[in-house]
Amino acid sequence: MFNSLTGTIMGQGPNALYLATGGVEWELEVSGYTLRSLSGRGNGPVRVLTHLYHREDQMRLYAFSSAEERRVFLELTRVSGIGPRAALKMLSGTSPSELIRMLETEDVDGLVRLPGLGRKTAQKVILTLRGKRVVEADGAVGAHTVLIDALVEMGFERSEVNSVVASLNAELDAAGSATAADPAEREKEIFRLAIVRLSG
Repeated sequence: MFNSLTGTIMGQGPNALYLATGGVEWELEVSGYTLRSLSGRGNGPVRVLTHLYHREDQMRLYAFSSAEERRVFLELTRVSGIGPRAALKMLSGTSPSELIRMLETEDVDGLVRLPGLGRKTAQKVILTLRGKRVVEADGAVGAHTVLIDALVEMGFERSEVNSVVASLNAELDAAGSATAADPAEREKEIFRLAIVRLSG
């Protein structure tokens, strides 16, 4: 089905992104995090990852600025009582990496501070997703297992390393630089940036 769309941003609304691709303008439902990530991108082409939500009475296309955010969104919607819009609200209140940290550390208080999430639902989310490696399930992180193991051996927490590597992968893809296209250079750049970010 749809994996991504690449086009020009024509406008934004509350939790909505309007993207023009080849004569078609798409209305995409997005989180506040994605809107913030895409702000200031100018008139150049923008790529967003997508998820088609299809039910008998409705069809919606959701878009995400990174593979990490889409993966977290899909995991959240597998929790009973958490629909796509509730998942977007949660992602609007924080970054995907921070949300992953809350889930892995079972930070109920942190989750409760997110929009539209009560304590009982927060506890259900943690109970359902407990023990799942949300970020490692994404292929972008799986491609850097040696790099991740090296960072863990340096003393960094694996969950934090996974989150940072996934974020850097998405940032390099969005930048479209020569570094992002060369696997060896990409690995070196991610390793260098990951050390800086994890040490900060």
